Amino acid sequence: MIIYSCHGAAKQVTGSCHLITCNDRRVLIDCGLFQGGEEVERANAEPFGFDPAAIDALLLTHAHLDHCGRIPLLVRRGFRGRILTTAATRELARVVMLDAAGLQEEDARRSQRANRRGEAATPPLYTLDDALHALDFFGPDVVYNQTVPVADGITARFLDAGHILGSASILLDVDDGTLHRSLLFSGDLGNPGRPMLRDPVPAPAADYVVMETTYGDRPHRSVRDSIEEMYRAIRHTVNRRGNVVIPTFALERTQEILYYLHQGIRDGAIPAHMRVFLDSPMAISATEIFRRHPECFDDAFLAELRHGDPFAMPGLHFTRDTSESMAINSIEDGAVILAGSGMCNGGRVRHHLKHNLWRDRSSVVFVGYAAQGTLARRIVDGAATVRIFNEEIVVRAQVWTINGFSAHADQPALLAWLGDAPRRKVLLVHGEYERGMQAMRDCLTTRGVSCQLPGLHEPIKIG
Repeated sequence: MIIYSCHGAAKQVTGSCHLITCNDRRVLIDCGLFQGGEEVERANAEPFGFDPAAIDALLLTHAHLDHCGRIPLLVRRGFRGRILTTAATRELARVVMLDAAGLQEEDARRSQRANRRGEAATPPLYTLDDALHALDFFGPDVVYNQTVPVADGITARFLDAGHILGSASILLDVDDGTLHRSLLFSGDLGNPGRPMLRDPVPAPAADYVVMETTYGDRPHRSVRDSIEEMYRAIRHTVNRRGNVVIPTFALERTQEILYYLHQGIRDGAIPAHMRVFLDSPMAISATEIFRRHPECFDDAFLAELRHGDPFAMPGLHFTRDTSESMAINSIEDGAVILAGSGMCNGGRVRHHLKHNLWRDRSSVVFVGYAAQGTLARRIVDGAATVRIFNEEIVVRAQVWTINGFSAHADQPALLAWLGDAPRRKVLLVHGEYERGMQAMRDCLTTRGVSCQLPGLHEPIKIG
């Protein structure tokens, strides 16, 4: 008997985690953190919905936190199987998990100080030691398009998903002795036509498809229009002697924005005299990892790499140390600050927002997805004030929301990726229930495709 169950990103965007049970074998696809408001994030400490010790293998589609962020907790609770993924994803996941563990330990220390004031202390979800222990279970590295054995009767093939460096869709072939079925997990699919990475490999034939729906309800604006709007925001802010804060995801988005800033300065579209700060140790490490994995790049970007560093520019500063980060806050104008996290729920960007949101000369430029309940979403939705580090901050800065930079496929791209091949069923996950998921379900239903929106922990028999 073959059973599929969804243990994260079921009728919501984050926490991707999928389980395939075939007789006594159990294979997990991703194990990510839930991200959003406090109520959403409380789910991270809840039981997984399965026994971690019973999992034979975990296949990781990519290194974003909402896909790999609970792996150290999985190991802490008993997982002892193999973790299979591409070499680039393994390297990036190491950076992401260690960073997440460090932030959780920091939050726990802050919670302990609150405990001395009579408030309840919250322990970290996992520690740096837990994250380091989890790394012992990675390997061997997987190469795109090669079939690898996973467990008895189960093989996998990783296909380039074009989302971030090393990202993959995963095609599972499962045989329970009487039934043979193929299941395709999209992972997060990239937006075609972006720089650096190849476009996603179209979905191959598969009986069942588990597909993300982050932007299943709409198309993106063009990348060219988005670049021009970012340049306009920068010029406008520099001319009025303010700073530009760009909350960025450390993987892919940061490198893409650096690439566009490099181009803008080279072509005279934005001032060459401004100072650009990459204030994210994780993003700095990720940028170094990007340079080590040319096998993930498309031909045009590889050609650029041969002629120089496409991320470099005059006035670019990498700030790893906390003291260097704090020094940025003394700059009142002419700075472009890239800092994580992209949803503003953690990381150094909160300090830069605290020092710039109240200044009407400054701008905050959002270039990525903001989940419901996050600080980024509250600012994007027009909050007059926001709470940062227990202080109420007035929002006077100009807020720009530029959607065309998304690393996720939009509705037309999702449909093109899925294609017209017959499927027994398409299971829709990883999207806002009342937007991306329902819109994609309605769209596919009109095309005669059988769809289902799995509930959390709901077992679905594969027939």
